[in-house]
Amino acid sequence: MIRVILCDDHAMVRRGIRETLSEAVDIQVTGEASNYAEVREAIRNTACDVLVLDLNMPGRGGLEVLSSLRESGSPIKVLIVSMFPEDQYAIRCLRAGAQGYLNKAGEPAELIQAVRTVAQGRKYVTADVASMLVESLRMPENESLHAALSERELQTLLKIASGKRLSDIAEELMLSPKTISVYRSRVLEKLKLSNNSELTVYAIRNGLV
Repeated sequence: MIRVILCDDHAMVRRGIRETLSEAVDIQVTGEASNYAEVREAIRNTACDVLVLDLNMPGRGGLEVLSSLRESGSPIKVLIVSMFPEDQYAIRCLRAGAQGYLNKAGEPAELIQAVRTVAQGRKYVTADVASMLVESLRMPENESLHAALSERELQTLLKIASGKRLSDIAEELMLSPKTISVYRSRVLEKLKLSNNSELTVYAIRNGLV
């Protein structure tokens, strides 16, 4: 039996994933979480082979969960199931330690297959992601500037590009406005940009929003 913990900040999404996985006789959902603290608690107290993880959560996000698991040497396999486009996030997640990446718009049968694949210790990616991985190995020098951003910096970029104020971003990420301002400054420096308008244009041109 493959034991799965679901981590997504939307209860309806977790319900949909749980119902999809319940169709597989060899998969059992043993726990759920909606944020970083809850998933850490669930992992400590619940048997788990595969963590089905969303990237975008309040406070610490999915990449930080990946980093924490990797640092602790956890044997748990991680399948990212996210709304973010594969061409911008899949390779980043795989490099961070995820065993698979699946877009939430995928077919339910794909989710079951992905969980089974990563539970066996193999990588799960779609054909499009596999092609991107090959290209990234062939042409690493063409990597986008935003690939160098930390998770917090990337979150800040996306939220600014979506038209949100720094105070709103700080509230959503449970950080101080001063901290968000620092992240914004780092993003501008790394992307060689000057203001929020240029950040928004960059995000649109690179398919981030």
